[in-house]
Amino acid sequence: MRFLNHPRAGLVAALLIPVLFGLVSLAIGQDDNWDLRNYHVYNVHALLNGRIGFDLAPARFQTYFNPTIDLLYYGLNQALSPRGAGFLMGVLHGLNFVLLLAIARQLAGSAAGTRVPLLLALVCVLGPGFRGELGNTMGDNLTALLVLGSLLVVLMRWDALLEWGVKAMAPALFAGLLMGLGVGLKLTNAPYAVALCLALLAVPLALGQRVGLAFMFGIGVLGGVAVTGGWWFVKMWQLFGNPLFPQFNNIFHSPWAIESGVIDTYFLPKTWLEYLQWPFIFAADSRRVTEVAHRLGMWPVAYVLLAVWGLLAVLRRVRGTAASVIPPRTAFFLLFFCLAYLVWMRTFSIYRYLIALELLAPLAIWLVWHRIIASAPMANRLAGATLGVLLLCAVPTPQWGNAAWGARAYSAEVPPFEKPEQSVVFIALPEPPISWLTTMLPQQLKFIGVDIGFPESPAWRERMHQAVAERKGQHYVLLGGVKNEKLDTLRNKLAVVQWLGWTKNASGCAKLDWLSRHVRLQADLQRLPTGGCTLALLPQHREIDLLTPNRTIADTAAQHLQRFGIAVDVNSCQAYPAALGRRTYNYQLCRVTPDATWR
Repeated sequence: MRFLNHPRAGLVAALLIPVLFGLVSLAIGQDDNWDLRNYHVYNVHALLNGRIGFDLAPARFQTYFNPTIDLLYYGLNQALSPRGAGFLMGVLHGLNFVLLLAIARQLAGSAAGTRVPLLLALVCVLGPGFRGELGNTMGDNLTALLVLGSLLVVLMRWDALLEWGVKAMAPALFAGLLMGLGVGLKLTNAPYAVALCLALLAVPLALGQRVGLAFMFGIGVLGGVAVTGGWWFVKMWQLFGNPLFPQFNNIFHSPWAIESGVIDTYFLPKTWLEYLQWPFIFAADSRRVTEVAHRLGMWPVAYVLLAVWGLLAVLRRVRGTAASVIPPRTAFFLLFFCLAYLVWMRTFSIYRYLIALELLAPLAIWLVWHRIIASAPMANRLAGATLGVLLLCAVPTPQWGNAAWGARAYSAEVPPFEKPEQSVVFIALPEPPISWLTTMLPQQLKFIGVDIGFPESPAWRERMHQAVAERKGQHYVLLGGVKNEKLDTLRNKLAVVQWLGWTKNASGCAKLDWLSRHVRLQADLQRLPTGGCTLALLPQHREIDLLTPNRTIADTAAQHLQRFGIAVDVNSCQAYPAALGRRTYNYQLCRVTPDATWR
């Protein structure tokens, strides 16, 4: 561990850790999360191909989320191979380490040396939420860079802020700009903007100066939001009369959606008692705040430590005991941390939106231990033991969905359409998310979601009817399809042995033959006329019935669409292969006939 004390250890780590995260992203595989298949692929495609307002909610209400952040992943996939795109996404996410290292140095102080901030920053990027999203397109890891950057500006320019004047205005404005860029890209970062603005009101200055700092920060936030989100809000206003369409329609009263506020309130605490106990509740059952099972023990630990510190401070004041002086930067950071958590809990309580704060949580735990324990060496040992146990308890960390790398990020077999410019394709079932497939179908088609998670108003349904009436050709419904699960496994095995060179010649095939006889390879080795070989499905895996479960899916869609006057010809359904990376996602197209109310 001596090398961690070297003056250049931080620089070396800042260069290597992001690259390491890029390599980990490669090892995890291609991003295949639910949101990507629902709207991340579709939204940027719709933006670049003039489909916003042309299609009608094929990706639920998320169809109308700001696609700016998705341009990055789209551009990387256009310029690079899928592996190259995944590697760079991991590197970008790994840059959070660099910012955390700088923040830790600001808060730990010079007495901590080089090693302590370095280890703290490393622990910070090992949380379950951050690792679970590594390399993917959900945006929380990516926009955390802007949240952390904003906080870092305040901490680095702390002395300038306290001087007041132009020197204080510039960093407050710049910090707000960075935060605003993050909020504009992903509105779920708004709690961090609110928290940092409120925390600036507690800076040790005169009241008017504190208000001035918060005001300048707020101006910066608005400027940042305007840069990354303003154009989209204007577009939504022009198209639908609501800049945040379809959310907060109880404020904007667009006729195109029912009047509701935040659509996703499922994860919020249900009672005031739950609000008080929330870290313990979601640590015991992470499904209360997330769809994947995370081990979130750091939150009740941080909660208890902060409560103990507060209680000790009260007792010291009651007894008249002199309390240790809290460094202003530390007090500001912990205030921001607590405020951000409270605003998040009240607004969303969705764990993905807490990633930026998760990255800071180990640092908060370390700082609070140093407020509770007067002896710095003892506080270091207790904090180190606490964080070490929490990291071990957080393993393993599930991902949000990954596929094996393929030559192409997305692919699909597309059937011919007689007159696509006269056809509508309905999306009738919320599962599986399927709008990503629409990007590979003929673009003359119009795609319409029917009661799949968009708050449809009477005017919206009239708009749907009008869109169908304008098209006189054959209409369809796009459905998911079942697949032979053994086929993906076979493809992955074949990719490995091809990479090893065992399918090219007799020598390699002999190795593969030996392996198939001594290991449960679960594949049929077939010789090729060229002298090489390949792997095929075992006979018992080739005759799996896919027709029956596909028919069940079609029947379910038929029952759903019947409520809206659309008849599905289930006998016309045809299945086609599609893939994300090397993971198969079969789909079905069935002919439909809307009744007279649609004409």
